[in-house]
Amino acid sequence: MSVAKKIGLFFGTYNPVHVGHMVIANYMVEFTDLEQIWMIVTPQNPFKQKESMLKDYDRLHLVKLAIGEDLNLRASDIEFSLPQPNYTIDTLTYLREKFPEKEFALIMGADNLNHFHKWKNHSVIIENHELYVYPRMESNNGGDLRQHYKVNYVEAPVMKVSSSFIRKAIAEGKKVQHFMPKAVAVYVEEMNLFK
Repeated sequence: MSVAKKIGLFFGTYNPVHVGHMVIANYMVEFTDLEQIWMIVTPQNPFKQKESMLKDYDRLHLVKLAIGEDLNLRASDIEFSLPQPNYTIDTLTYLREKFPEKEFALIMGADNLNHFHKWKNHSVIIENHELYVYPRMESNNGGDLRQHYKVNYVEAPVMKVSSSFIRKAIAEGKKVQHFMPKAVAVYVEEMNLFK
């Protein structure tokens, strides 16, 4: 009997995807026992229209550009077809049914772990899935759950860069091409995004 392939699920709006996201994804696949990372693009909430939010498939395209030829990373639109709003428990249930041969783990920042007890069906999630938690500068790094046996705390590099910072900088006419993977920066520039 073959061992289930362990997949790390890295959720985000990726608006746009930046080098911080890619460093974490790369770190997780190279320095943990996760065999592949699926970067799951979270759809735009139809009730919260934001002018600065790119359309779902534009953000998915940017993630695909960022990944390039790296077979250890995968861009996923799995949540695009699921009922809104997206709850992690529902996505995990769907993935477990669709890919019963795979084992899914969650990748999150320590700031999310601080609030994990507020997530829908959080106890079911942690009962059935491991959490891979990376540090965040602005958080207390996990709170009470940090010692839980299903929580794997990893010392991934911390980068103080955010999508909102990039969007604001572009809107102000600043050059921030080095904050994004090259293919993403080129596309953002060519398509005049976030201006």
